[in-house]
Amino acid sequence: MNNDQYVFTTSYTFDAPRDLVWKAYTDAEQLKRWFGPKDFPVFSSQLDLRPQGEYHYGMRGADGAEMWGKWVFREIEAPEKLVFVVHFSDAEGNITRHPGSKHWPLETLSTITFEEHQGKTTVKVKWEALNATAQETQTFKDGSESMEMGLKGTFEQLAAYLKEL
Repeated sequence: MNNDQYVFTTSYTFDAPRDLVWKAYTDAEQLKRWFGPKDFPVFSSQLDLRPQGEYHYGMRGADGAEMWGKWVFREIEAPEKLVFVVHFSDAEGNITRHPGSKHWPLETLSTITFEEHQGKTTVKVKWEALNATAQETQTFKDGSESMEMGLKGTFEQLAAYLKEL
């Protein structure tokens, strides 16, 4: 990371033990139940949980529009940490540009940590542009409010899902 790099951070505490939260993040069928924007559910979820493995997913909006993405895992330290590169993709897993922003970075790096205390789990997210131009980094930084709102909604869906278990 260079000195002008922006790092987005957020966290959320779940009323669930770490093992349960970890499994929700690392099981393809569970990810389908909660991951993504509220009105854009996951309909395709394929996970190969290993270093250099991928999570490839498709989401569909109420209007039928599809959006695809994938994570490429760098580090997996069960049940404490996941590090992965995030890409938008097509249905075949080829890297694509963000469907709504030609200046969004082609790849971002996410570090997710899972910390348990007294039966509750805090998930901390660190997210940064990776191999990005100055313009892509600025676009990423400018999107921080939207990212915060999006992750808050996603975390609320995960919290509701965990209560069902």
